[in-house]
Amino acid sequence: MPVKIRLQRHGKKGKPFYWIVAADSRSKRDGRYLEKLGVYNPNTNPATVELDVDGSVKWLQNGAQPTDTAKALLSYKGALLKNHLAGGVKKGALTEEQAEEKFNAWLEEKAAKVQAKADGLSEAEAKAKAEALAAEKAVNEARIAAAAPIEEEAAEEEVAEEVTAEATEEAPAEEAAPEQNEEEA
Repeated sequence: MPVKIRLQRHGKKGKPFYWIVAADSRSKRDGRYLEKLGVYNPNTNPATVELDVDGSVKWLQNGAQPTDTAKALLSYKGALLKNHLAGGVKKGALTEEQAEEKFNAWLEEKAAKVQAKADGLSEAEAKAKAEALAAEKAVNEARIAAAAPIEEEAAEEEVAEEVTAEATEEAPAEEAAPEQNEEEA
């Protein structure tokens, strides 16, 4: 029975996530599987990969062939390196302790790279937010500056209207006063 380590699609339309499984190569893509080895979520940045490294190494040593994408994920999490080091231990080129030390050193280096990428993404996001805020402030200041002359003109017009209104109110009162004087006489 030829065994493949491959991805099994789950999730909704446009938002996939995958299980990494060991399955018979003749079974359907999303059909029966022999063992679930991990989860891959490409929707996050950086992508989330959770993998049972020891289970994957066991299947690789038993002859399971990974698909191209699964091979990339196994390499990303160090399963292929651990399988390679296990082969070196089996041949006598390394001791078990040396192989474990090399694997742990590789894991620490990989974790540092992933953390650096996550930090870079968060810095870029913060920088983009700061630039957007500065641009928004500039637009608001320009809008306020453009509205200020209009407000000044409106205030001047209101003052002029008040002055003309007062002048028109006083003028009829003065004209009405001589008429009253004529009636009295």
